[in-house]
Amino acid sequence: MGMQINTNISALNSYRNLSNTQNDLSKSLEKLSSGLRINRAADDAAGLAISEGLRSQVGGLKVAARNAQDGISVIQTAEGALTETHSILQRLRDLAVQAGNDSNNAESRTAIKVESDQLVSELDRLSTSSNFNGIDLLKGDVGNGTAKLSFQIGANGTKDNQIDVDLSKANVSSIASALSGGAIGAPAATFSLPTDAAASTIAAGAATFSAVHANGTTTAVSVNITAIPAGGGVQGAVDQLNKDAAFSASFNAEVVKDANGAGVGIAVTAKDGSVIDLGASGFASGLTVEAAGASVTGGLKFDTAANAKAAIIELDKHITSVSAARADLGAVQNRFESTINSLNVSSENLAAAESRIRDTDMASEMVNYTRANILSQAGTAMLAQANQSNQGVLQLLG
Repeated sequence: MGMQINTNISALNSYRNLSNTQNDLSKSLEKLSSGLRINRAADDAAGLAISEGLRSQVGGLKVAARNAQDGISVIQTAEGALTETHSILQRLRDLAVQAGNDSNNAESRTAIKVESDQLVSELDRLSTSSNFNGIDLLKGDVGNGTAKLSFQIGANGTKDNQIDVDLSKANVSSIASALSGGAIGAPAATFSLPTDAAASTIAAGAATFSAVHANGTTTAVSVNITAIPAGGGVQGAVDQLNKDAAFSASFNAEVVKDANGAGVGIAVTAKDGSVIDLGASGFASGLTVEAAGASVTGGLKFDTAANAKAAIIELDKHITSVSAARADLGAVQNRFESTINSLNVSSENLAAAESRIRDTDMASEMVNYTRANILSQAGTAMLAQANQSNQGVLQLLG
């Protein structure tokens, strides 16, 4: 190759390689200083898209875990208030049992009534004051027209990423209302039969049974009874009632027997202990309403042994209702705790996957940096040598 001055091919080649080395060195320094293998989309376009998706999932799971913890806090607040509700109801039941004894005079029963009124008032106050972040928990309506609270416990927007907490059974407000001024009734209704019912034909008929639940709701079931031939008696009517799917889901019928063991009537009870209300509805074909959930109006009364007995039955119903509400809340709390554990594991695994894509392997990158640094020094030295290589032309000109 001839000797040129204007174009130094060796210097240009050295400069090109030095520029590439400097670029690699700059990228290594950026990765080592940031700790990230992908600092911009150009570093790894596909890896960036995948890692951003994983990052959003990890963030969502962390927030979902906090949401689940908030759900536990709500449940603990409600369950704490229900614990005190249980204590009050148990004390009211003790008072009702005490008042059922006719050894109490009028003044004693009045004193019992005074304490019970204060306890019922406390139930009402408890239902109003028990709230979480301004949300009423024990009034049967959390402010959205329902008794349900939804908690987002997943990173996505599907139905499986939500848990509903139903507080309808924790309606302490309705319990206080029933005990202060509602109708308290016996939890059974009975029907009597004609004196010759065992031998007489019972014509077809119908009856509507209504169960008034502790939370104020009512379950009504209409049942049609086909004609029962002579000799079929009470047991035939009872069998038809219990075989009816809608009836047997909420009620139970039994034969009422006389002292001689003969069937003389039918007793109907609600399976949850609710008050049976028949009103004027009954079998119009030989079966007549004998007692349709005889009630005491005006809430708890202890002035007579009969009223005290009705109060015991009513309080047992509400104690059972509160027990069921607490059991449901405890089960949901356990579910939330399991959800949090699952979310934490998923978040950890997804974060590890995102790290493998996006984070810098410091040891490996340090090797690349050292290599680029040495090449940069060598390239700088070679460029200096290449710049001096054409000085031999001066001797020809000399």
